[in-house]
Amino acid sequence: MAQIFVDTSGWANFFVRSQPHHELAEMLFRDSQINGCAVTTNYVLAELASLLISPLRVPHWLRQEISDAIRSAEWIDLVHVDEDLDRRSWKFMARHEDKEFSLVDCSSFVLMRERGLSAALTTDRHFEQAGLTRLLKP
Repeated sequence: MAQIFVDTSGWANFFVRSQPHHELAEMLFRDSQINGCAVTTNYVLAELASLLISPLRVPHWLRQEISDAIRSAEWIDLVHVDEDLDRRSWKFMARHEDKEFSLVDCSSFVLMRERGLSAALTTDRHFEQAGLTRLLKP
């Protein structure tokens, strides 16, 4: 499998067994882990931290375990959004006033295009609206 971007819902579906696409996410992660191909950002992790608290109500110890696992895995390329990527993300959002893209979404789209990534482990339809492939669909 080629490199894939992992969005907030992708992480949630992988780590939280009660999520609707847990088994599929687990399978896709195994493929990307073997090839060392998962890419995500610190913005995604910040959004994930909030999602795990509410509405998912994941206990603190498990939230910490999830965060530590993502931040320490050698097969995950954790990109820290710097000032330049942040600026380009805001510009991307401004150019798409007809969409309800969040800043986290926009930073993901910009990074994916920059790196030539076309697929994202996500349930977020905004990725498809941005011309990318969403791997977790209802």
